[in-house]
Amino acid sequence: MRQCRFTRLTLKVSDIGPVLITGCSSGVGHAVARAFRAADFETFATARDLGALEELRAIDCQTLALDVTDEGSRRAAVEAVERQFGAVGILVNNAGYGQYGPIEEISLDDMRRQFETNVFGGVRLSQLVLPAMRRAGKGRIVNVSSVAGRVSVMGGGAYHATKFALEAIADALRPEVKPFGIEVVSVLPGPIATHFEATLLKTIPDADAHSPYAPFKKGLARRMHAFLAPGGFGVMTADHVARVVFKAGTTSRPRTRYSVGFIAKFGPFGRALAPDRLVDAMTRSVISNSAG
Repeated sequence: MRQCRFTRLTLKVSDIGPVLITGCSSGVGHAVARAFRAADFETFATARDLGALEELRAIDCQTLALDVTDEGSRRAAVEAVERQFGAVGILVNNAGYGQYGPIEEISLDDMRRQFETNVFGGVRLSQLVLPAMRRAGKGRIVNVSSVAGRVSVMGGGAYHATKFALEAIADALRPEVKPFGIEVVSVLPGPIATHFEATLLKTIPDADAHSPYAPFKKGLARRMHAFLAPGGFGVMTADHVARVVFKAGTTSRPRTRYSVGFIAKFGPFGRALAPDRLVDAMTRSVISNSAG
């Protein structure tokens, strides 16, 4: 087995074990699966729809149907890996989407669905892989979080709340499992040009002309479209993020967090230094101007 690239401190493929990745139908998850498979890892790519994984199957990824919100599906995926290899070597919790819109108009059912997918799915998968990792004396959980877990802005409260939750859970879990040889690492990208935007725009509650938030929702949609546009300021490709996820999973002494891209690296600093009221006014102005 060849050694993974990056640095001389990178672990060998044979020292790590198989990789289980969620949300591989497109975007970052798809790119992460390609990166691990290219480095000879036994790669289990998952998605709710197996048909979306044909390209990954063609490069010899093993593919599994996995709905991260369904307990039977979660158990079946972990058991499939453990039957062959005894334990998952690296769990990459990537599945997720962005629920956007004014808090007043997001139903509690939609809010719960956001947490079930973005938070509870990854937490439960982590719980399921940990016993075998602990017996093996090694393992790694890589959470694909977001700069949205460090900075919250109007219009994205539901999505940001899930990413803040992921960060809090990771900070608690990391020292809990460290004595067993298990690492927990967070990867926090800035804006990425993927299908995330299309899904995000569909989640904004319908623009009812009688809604007091109608102009806001129109501006929010336009703002997020521009913010995530390929080639825009600080906007990255899925492959860029995948390379960092790969590094987080394979370097022998990982950081606790990897902030990816200019906005993720410097945005939280600017937000911490700026008064809340100033940030509120600036974001209102940007979205109002986007509404036209």
